[in-house]
Amino acid sequence: MIEKVIEKMISYFEKDRKMINHTLKVFGFASTIGRLEGIPEEKRLTLELSSILHDIGIKISREKYNSSDAQYQEKEGPEIVKSMLEPMGFNKEIIERVSFIVGNHHSYEKIDDADFRIVVEADFLVNLDEGFVPISDFDFVKKNYFKTESSVKILDSMYR
Repeated sequence: MIEKVIEKMISYFEKDRKMINHTLKVFGFASTIGRLEGIPEEKRLTLELSSILHDIGIKISREKYNSSDAQYQEKEGPEIVKSMLEPMGFNKEIIERVSFIVGNHHSYEKIDDADFRIVVEADFLVNLDEGFVPISDFDFVKKNYFKTESSVKILDSMYR
């Protein structure tokens, strides 16, 4: 099923290769960190789905608000998540959890479990690489947002 969600995400973003590649990188890190951390299968599913769909609200935010600001992504993302996952037969609890993570993935004070935490860590790993988070913020980002042992090791391997 994960591959079908990836296919839907790629189709949704159409020719926006930067968004597609960003999303695939976040998914790769999130999936890897989740497995290294021993996240249980159902929580790993919400982690992986959330990582694939974390920025799904950007496209409509750009169209509606002429902006990709976090507040618009978080506002618009959950409805798109539901419209993608419901027809695929995912259960209500999984859809609600993924919608919550997507709708709050820039509201770091709302991180409430490992699936959410790892999506944020994976997104930061990619955003540091892509220049969306300046490398000068490395120490602050590491101290405040990286909590899992595996993500800290990856972060240090890449940037220290």
